[in-house]
Amino acid sequence: MKLESTGLDGLVVDFRPLTELMESNGFILGGSWDYERVTYDYKLDAPEKNVTYYVRVLGFAIEGDVDRGDAVIRLMDPLLGRHYYPHGVEYGEQEGFSEGIIEKARNLIKKIQEPANKYHNQVPEHIVLEKLTKWAEENQNQEVLEKVKELSNNPEQRK
Repeated sequence: MKLESTGLDGLVVDFRPLTELMESNGFILGGSWDYERVTYDYKLDAPEKNVTYYVRVLGFAIEGDVDRGDAVIRLMDPLLGRHYYPHGVEYGEQEGFSEGIIEKARNLIKKIQEPANKYHNQVPEHIVLEKLTKWAEENQNQEVLEKVKELSNNPEQRK
């Protein structure tokens, strides 16, 4: 089931802070990512016996590669799915999701929407550093080149 009007659809976020945000809120980076797509999954236990639900946040790279970790991701509407052993997860409307489980999923998405919105359309660090390097090389500014190299080698200094 597509969870519409959550505020995530269309947000553009750098892969690294997005992954940190998602993982800090209990989402797992899905193993089905490739160079262009990424998924984050959250397992919701159900009150029903032997039933598991998943909230999936999907995105696709509009720049860079997910595999290299330098992608810029455009998020899509999240999905709510029900797992059927051993076949997998079904995301259709016909799965009969209760209002309670839909509300749980929406509340979970609400927790990540606001922080994700803060990252929306920010220029990723690696792009800023690349542009600074190019400018410093063109202008033969050794001081800036050394600072960019230092920042590139020590990401903790950028925080």
